[in-house]
Amino acid sequence: MTASEDNRLVLLMGPTASGKTALAIDLVARLNAEIVSVDSAMVYRDMDIGTAKPDAATQAIAPHALIDLRDPAETYSAAEFVADARREIARIRAAGRLPILTGGTSLYFRALTDGLSALPGRDEDVRARLSAEAETLGWAALHARLAEADPAVAARIHPNDAQRIQRMLEIMALTGERPSVLHARGTQGLAGQRLVRMVVCPASRAALHDRIEQRFSQMMSEGLLTEVEKLHARPDLDLSQPSMRSVGYRQLWQVLDGDLSLDDGVARGIIASRQLAKRQLTWLRSLADAHWLASDDDNNTARAEALIMRAGT
Repeated sequence: MTASEDNRLVLLMGPTASGKTALAIDLVARLNAEIVSVDSAMVYRDMDIGTAKPDAATQAIAPHALIDLRDPAETYSAAEFVADARREIARIRAAGRLPILTGGTSLYFRALTDGLSALPGRDEDVRARLSAEAETLGWAALHARLAEADPAVAARIHPNDAQRIQRMLEIMALTGERPSVLHARGTQGLAGQRLVRMVVCPASRAALHDRIEQRFSQMMSEGLLTEVEKLHARPDLDLSQPSMRSVGYRQLWQVLDGDLSLDDGVARGIIASRQLAKRQLTWLRSLADAHWLASDDDNNTARAEALIMRAGT
């Protein structure tokens, strides 16, 4: 098989703090591969510690595409990710290398593999009206409205996820249809490509929780609070923006606002990370064709390489 005929695509997934990035970097060293990040927080510049973004030394060894794309005051949609990811996959293949997509944003993985619906664009008037309602009623009330109209979509959205709640209600206002119906019509995903799906995860929930707590503590020792302080000092940033609602950033922002003590902020950041991992695992367990690798297995790199090589035969 020539490089131009190789349609393998490695999807290396896992809950937060599971060790998937380290495995991806090991595979780059053993395969002629390149990494594409699938992380909705790593796309933002100046958000390095709290997103566990690979540092300059790591990037020199294993460059990551699709990080540092946006200023934290800007937005980045799943549709933009799909377009960018497709471009990077084509570039990597044209260079004769194997694309390895790794990250924890299930929305991005789903949008890429399953396709996107033909959804309406932004409507600032509708968004302004929804934002005004949220100011009065709260986003939880708007989430409840969405749940009544489209339970399937609402079940996948956290009641505090203002951006996605607003988007789903905007779609209904503009089309008169439920988002789940529009999504079901879908556009082409990755049909015809050989997907090698692998999930890296600790063997037990307790082990995952320990890893999450240890990583959050490490981030704090590396200067996460200082990183958030710099963002907090910017007049153009607040908690309404998707970037600042990222796990860890939101909780420490509340510390700097005086709404939480530092200890409470750290504790809530760890809890939010565990809740994120639970949501990630719910989706990952639905993938019937995924190969699961235990985080603490010393043979993971060899096992993953064998799975990838087998897909190429």
